[in-house]
Amino acid sequence: MSADRTIDVDYLARVEGEGSLKVAVRDGAVDVVEFGIFEPPRFFEAFLEGRPYSDAPDITARICGICPVAYQMSSCHAMERAFGTTVGEPIRSLRRLLYCGEWIESHVLHVFLLHAPDFLGYESAVHMAADHREAVERALRLKKIGNDVVNVLGGREIHPINVRVGGFYSLPPRDALRSLPLEEALDLARWMVDFTATLPMPDVEMDFDFVSLVHPDEYPFNEGRIVSTSGIDVGNDEWDRVFVEEHVARSNALHARTLEGGVYHVGPLARYAHNRARLSAGAREAAERMGLPAVVRNPFRSIVVRAVETLHAVEEAMRLVDGYDDAADPAVVIEPRAGTGAAATEAPRGLLWHRYSVGEDGRIAEATIVPPTAQNQLVMEADVRAVLERSLHLPDDELQWRLEQTIRNYDPCISCATHFLRLEVDRG
Repeated sequence: MSADRTIDVDYLARVEGEGSLKVAVRDGAVDVVEFGIFEPPRFFEAFLEGRPYSDAPDITARICGICPVAYQMSSCHAMERAFGTTVGEPIRSLRRLLYCGEWIESHVLHVFLLHAPDFLGYESAVHMAADHREAVERALRLKKIGNDVVNVLGGREIHPINVRVGGFYSLPPRDALRSLPLEEALDLARWMVDFTATLPMPDVEMDFDFVSLVHPDEYPFNEGRIVSTSGIDVGNDEWDRVFVEEHVARSNALHARTLEGGVYHVGPLARYAHNRARLSAGAREAAERMGLPAVVRNPFRSIVVRAVETLHAVEEAMRLVDGYDDAADPAVVIEPRAGTGAAATEAPRGLLWHRYSVGEDGRIAEATIVPPTAQNQLVMEADVRAVLERSLHLPDDELQWRLEQTIRNYDPCISCATHFLRLEVDRG
């Protein structure tokens, strides 16, 4: 096999959106690693300018059909901080419950339909279902329950319409929440952890700088300080004081670094590393039973951590439903004023940061949105480089498979699309 090799993946399959990957090896050493996002710019930040503050949750939800709740929650929290508004119970708990539904449906979608085929050697979940029909059916049932949670609280499964700055337009009756089949979801989530733990894992360890929210009492969804392994510990309004976005020619998405130039990692592994002790009792027990260490540095084992987070989301949803009282007001009164507010929440794929400046007329003057995948682009390239260096002995087709799997560890969200792949190999 030649020491000079080039692999071009023009369209990454089983990711949400349009991305590509190019690697080149020269004289037996890795020379080029480029993960590119060529999905056309969507200009959501510009769309928001001049619109009433109340439009932000509905507009930003359209950024992603898989994690619209994350965008709604970040926008609501940021607007409320701009106006100096405090939201209490039961709205706070219902927002966590809504997030539970999104984590369940999103994690299950990624684990079984997009990522498990990599580990089991199938081209797609459809091909996998031919041999693992029961597993796929169970996964679809668990995903449906997550969708049901979002539907009951949000008014519909995709792009919820019941979320507003200050709370909700209406609260569901207690019986509607109690009718959710969460006991069934609990059994399925436990099975999901067991299933993922049996998947064959490449042996890779990375020295990640993990960044996530950390809350003193809760596994984070909506609230917490932004904390990193390298010592960053800041409030939500200080993200841009410690991180910076930059444009590179190969991608239509901005790349994020620390101000010192460091590459960092957001997502389930980061949340787990910083917040493992705050997992629900059943999720902690499952992590221990599966042999997960306190800090997981193998990016391929993120699929197991996602399953543990799914179990946590189910148990948290059960706790929140048990404590729900539908007698409260659905929203607090909002009094718009000129100001700037920022908020970070934990989308299924990682930290999502919003900042808005609003004028005295209540209209948005400026909007900044930093999604998880933009923050993970550079660490994805670092992972690909590390895996490539360990895998040069593989033939081109197996090497391409392993590198694509490495990208899919992150469940990159570049909007929803599926493509076939075209491979070009230059052996020099």
